[in-house]
Amino acid sequence: MTHEMVSTLRPLLAAEASAEAYACGAEQGDLEQAVWLRLLERLDAGGPPEDPQGWLRRAVRSEARRSRRTARVEQPYAAEPADLGGPGPEQQAMTSERRRALHDAVRRLPGRCPGLMAALLSPKDLTYREIAGELGISQGSLGPERSRCLGCLRRLLTVEVAGR
Repeated sequence: MTHEMVSTLRPLLAAEASAEAYACGAEQGDLEQAVWLRLLERLDAGGPPEDPQGWLRRAVRSEARRSRRTARVEQPYAAEPADLGGPGPEQQAMTSERRRALHDAVRRLPGRCPGLMAALLSPKDLTYREIAGELGISQGSLGPERSRCLGCLRRLLTVEVAGR
């Protein structure tokens, strides 16, 4: 497609698409884009049309008919689609990376802290009684032990964050 052909057909395409867009319920820009794409496909397949202006008018009307058929077949949702406003892929990746870094740091803690912190971070949402039974320590010592472990974890993560 030459620059001359584009500059010659652009005003005609804009006028034709503008005239058809409202009646078929499509955006003018969408019709224009579809026709430009059709023209590119036509040029790849068999060269430029013999009568570019006539071809363009027919292509716009054809795209408008296709748009009307599509609009008739499409049905609106009864309610808005379920978008719970959850995190997008970037936020999920960042959260996953933070969780991985936290679990790596927990594994490097001294003494019984890795087991205790892993139990506290468990997706099973264990109670203090279940954690104490799992670790074989008294339920009353869990609070102080948790505080010491969190202090160690805080110091470990502070050094890592400052190092970056």
